Amino acid sequence: MKSYRKELSFQTETRRAYINITPQIESCLKESGIKEGLLLCNAMHITASVFINDDEAGLHADFEQWLEKLAPEKPHSQYRHNGYEDNADAHMKRQVMGREVVVAVTGGKLDFGTWEQIFYGEFDGKRRKRVLVKIIGE
Repeated sequence: MKSYRKELSFQTETRRAYINITPQIESCLKESGIKEGLLLCNAMHITASVFINDDEAGLHADFEQWLEKLAPEKPHSQYRHNGYEDNADAHMKRQVMGREVVVAVTGGKLDFGTWEQIFYGEFDGKRRKRVLVKIIGE
């Protein structure tokens, strides 16, 4: 069995962002040479997320509005976590959107449903963060 590992880096210009990272993940899969197996992709930071959904701007705006209702950024004083950093809301948003995805690899391709894409969700941006890609298989 083969194993492949790579870290991707992201730094957003805004505090929150949703980035389609499917092309980078597909490049990793091609680089790995693995044709059958499993791909794990996870955010390596507790205020960021990796998730699968549709690449549709209206849906991403809906995520933003929904998450802001669930865990509003301000007032910062509403959270006990806030002190050194004012990012408690980002931790909660990550908890809802998830840490990682696992995708089957079949015939050297990501075995997706019709509209599925992999996204990096940033909830406390403007600094460099990492995403791990780990692929195992043959």
